[in-house]
Amino acid sequence: MVIGKGYENRFLSDDEISGLMSESIESAGLSGKKVLVIIPDHSRTAPIGKLFKMLYKLLAHKAATLDFLLALGTHPPMTDEQIYQRVEITAEEHKQKYSKVRFFNHHWKEPDALTLIGTIPKEEISKITDNAFSMPVKIVVNKKVLDYDHLLIMGPVFPHEVVGFSGGNKYIFPGIAGQEIIDFFHWLGAVITNPLINGHKYTSVRKVIDCAVSHLKVKRSAFCLVVKGEELAGLYYGSPEEAWFSAADLSDKVHITYKDKPYNTVLSCAPKMYDDIWTAGKCMYKLEPVVADGGTLIIYAPHIDEISYSHGKIIDQIGYHTRDYFVKQWDKFKHFPWGVVAHSTHVKGIGSFENNIEKPRVNVVLATKIPEERCRKVNLGYMNPDKIKIEDYKDKEDKGILYVAKAGEILYRLKDK
Repeated sequence: MVIGKGYENRFLSDDEISGLMSESIESAGLSGKKVLVIIPDHSRTAPIGKLFKMLYKLLAHKAATLDFLLALGTHPPMTDEQIYQRVEITAEEHKQKYSKVRFFNHHWKEPDALTLIGTIPKEEISKITDNAFSMPVKIVVNKKVLDYDHLLIMGPVFPHEVVGFSGGNKYIFPGIAGQEIIDFFHWLGAVITNPLINGHKYTSVRKVIDCAVSHLKVKRSAFCLVVKGEELAGLYYGSPEEAWFSAADLSDKVHITYKDKPYNTVLSCAPKMYDDIWTAGKCMYKLEPVVADGGTLIIYAPHIDEISYSHGKIIDQIGYHTRDYFVKQWDKFKHFPWGVVAHSTHVKGIGSFENNIEKPRVNVVLATKIPEERCRKVNLGYMNPDKIKIEDYKDKEDKGILYVAKAGEILYRLKDK
């Protein structure tokens, strides 16, 4: 049973949120339990601070343990200060007011922090992927989860380039998973391609995630959030599968914008929560469907000075390319981390590779602090961000120019697609 409500045309009030949270925690039976709450890092918009404080008030005196784990996937670990900003408290408040809570980063690169809980056999992978892949996939997860009685996921649901819609069990895989399974389903999503995945509810990648989670025997539930702007339009609690199902339905209504025609130029502005191109690539993923063939998409992020803090050296080696560039030369690239290859082709977008000539459908340009030489090296265009004038792009849709002030979470599609 799902506890929750959501609206297309208004936000939930604080009283509604508090009531839903209270009813949910009451139904969860968490008294005396060791509870691990899994939350997103700063690269996801959500009122985590508000919910953290409500949850603490409702649960801290009931639960035997109440800890929080940052679902980083392969993102860099957060500092203490960044974690406090995420939950909207100070270090002093942690000591004085929220002392029962401990915060942990997910360390995806450290073998001692991980544990193997099973393997998805190649026959199952073949079935899930319609024979696109036939290989066993090891299911590795943060071993902290085995120290708790209950995993409580708390995070937003948005259209997503790899899985269709984010949220739910995705906070476990890839949120707190090991690299092998992360690499596998990111590359699976890339092979299917962003336009055929993003904003589609049931995908092969979601099936892989749910299959992997079925091997985890710790009890799970989830608060799935639908965020509009900075506020909650929806809040659903239940099993991760059922709460996600309801939230994804609402996300489909509030997070997809339809346009009548494609645009020759798109200025896609990255918010400050994206601190490298690894995360700011979403500014391409969510807008690729509305860029005209041969058009240009500019990722405008004057605050960004790095391609990827975790994977930049590998991207410097392989560059950004279309899917077919990699697939048709797979022996050359199969030894690189598949998740990084997937990121590469997601940013570059769909296109072709014939007779050793690559033809991307969209020209992707970085307007960041990353030097022109490095942009060219990784096969992306360059613009000086200091020379970009917003007024040259704003309110010019009739001229084939689209300006998006906060890109990365709202998916844009053409009406007839």
